[in-house]
Amino acid sequence: MEKNNEHLKREVGVLGLSANIINIIIGSGIFVLPATIAALMGPASIIAYLFCGLLMALVMLCFAEAGSKVNNTGGPYTYIETAFGDYAGFIAGCFAVSSNLFADAAVSNALVNIIMAAYPVLEGTWFRLIFLTVLFWGLAFINVIGLKQGIGLVKLNTVLKLLPLSILIIFGLPNINFSNLAIETLTDLDTLGQASLILFFAFQGCETGIIVGGEVLNPKRTIPKAVLVSISTVLVVYVLLQTVGQGILGDTFQNYERAPLAETAKVVLGSFGFLLLTVGAVISMFGNMTGSILNSPRIFYALSRDNVFPIKGLSKIHKTYATPYIAILIYVSIGYTLTVFGSFKQAVIIATSSMLLLYLGVALSVIKLRQTRKPQTEEFKIPGGLTVPILSILIIFYFLSNLASNEIIGTIAVIIFLSILYVIIKYFKNKKSRH
Repeated sequence: MEKNNEHLKREVGVLGLSANIINIIIGSGIFVLPATIAALMGPASIIAYLFCGLLMALVMLCFAEAGSKVNNTGGPYTYIETAFGDYAGFIAGCFAVSSNLFADAAVSNALVNIIMAAYPVLEGTWFRLIFLTVLFWGLAFINVIGLKQGIGLVKLNTVLKLLPLSILIIFGLPNINFSNLAIETLTDLDTLGQASLILFFAFQGCETGIIVGGEVLNPKRTIPKAVLVSISTVLVVYVLLQTVGQGILGDTFQNYERAPLAETAKVVLGSFGFLLLTVGAVISMFGNMTGSILNSPRIFYALSRDNVFPIKGLSKIHKTYATPYIAILIYVSIGYTLTVFGSFKQAVIIATSSMLLLYLGVALSVIKLRQTRKPQTEEFKIPGGLTVPILSILIIFYFLSNLASNEIIGTIAVIIFLSILYVIIKYFKNKKSRH
């Protein structure tokens, strides 16, 4: 059944949604990732980017079709819940929330660490706690007072994060030594699999960017266009950055794991370039946080709206600002607590595998929704029958096959725990309905 979003304002167009997705995808990873990929594949890294970008584009086409069929707030959770019911929706929603919460914690900690590394005098003070408090609750305030304000901040951050990267590309391309890009031997499939799994992290985020589906203008046309525009933009930027870094630094590129792009900019533009890309990394991480706190609380809202999660207050809409303010405040409270007190390495790995399973659920949802829902006017449909969804499913299993055994066991344990929790919640809901 189509859920009612009449209390949410549809204000997000193609430009705003594209900026939202790009802002989420281009986070902290791209400022360190190129060296990691270069260490694995050397000059053949470009092939890995093109390969992974093509595969992720197929998965995102599934998001585009599902998003045009089910255009309510909630993103992948809503698609899966609509296709397969409450249980699948509950698992998907929990995976989406936990993955985003731990990602926020990792990015915000990296952000504050970069600032303290640049200004060592701040270490050992109350700066970290004060900074994180202002960051989380400042963004919460902005997003409570209105989606338009939140999207406006996302657009600004998207421009600011792309600016230093664009400068590096423009000034770096003429300085490339093409001998550094010569591919002498092709990589094996195992290495390509490892690189693809890492690149999955870099392309991840589109699913978060389209959570605001219930607030998008003409979603059946806007969502597919925004998905394709954003994925294409990200792929081009990533390939050009890898090309510039590898082409300028050659074999030494992989040695700069902490700041490969900043080191590349230092060669091209001197100390100014290093500062520019360092500041760019800070802006990018901040932009990632603004996008996540704009989008992720809407999962809480959708879970409550659909009565999958039995906390009615989470679906309350602010009378003045028309935003899901309770969901925003609860999400920020949990994220802030995890960031200040938690240690997340293993949890982040489990959250990442959870996101892969979310992608799998969306690809399966496309097949299911085609069988159960009649096509509507202007609804986006992937050409080629079931080729793209099936290829996407195979690709996701390929990614999952590169997870370590302990990561697979951890993910299965989480699914079992959530299944038990779902049964308990459903039992008490049924018991309450009988009285």
